[in-house]
Amino acid sequence: MDLLTPSLHESLLANGRCEGDHLPVVKFFNPVGAATWLFSELDGDGDTLFGLCDLGFGFPELGSASLSEIVSVRLPFGLSIERDLSFAATHPLSVYAEAARLCGQITQHPDHLARAEAALSRERRHSPP
Repeated sequence: MDLLTPSLHESLLANGRCEGDHLPVVKFFNPVGAATWLFSELDGDGDTLFGLCDLGFGFPELGSASLSEIVSVRLPFGLSIERDLSFAATHPLSVYAEAARLCGQITQHPDHLARAEAALSRERRHSPP
């Protein structure tokens, strides 16, 4: 399976051309390990992805990753990194990042995302302009 369809590739590139807190476009995961990625942007170089990266050590973080390196990963049993075909983002990347910070891992649980969204909203209200 190709990790990125032409449509996903274009959506990531479009987000990469505009500043903002975008919805994640794709979720990649290691089918035999703990690594998970939520990507919202792709640079014009066609290789540098930006999003939330969780390698399974309890410290997910926002950052960049190389699409070509992710594609080249070879796992046991002839497996490779996969795309979650059922993933559909419900919140901007900042909410997933806050939920991951609170939980110690990327989560899609609605309660965790709602708590993260509320925390970010409180933080924004109390931040000086």
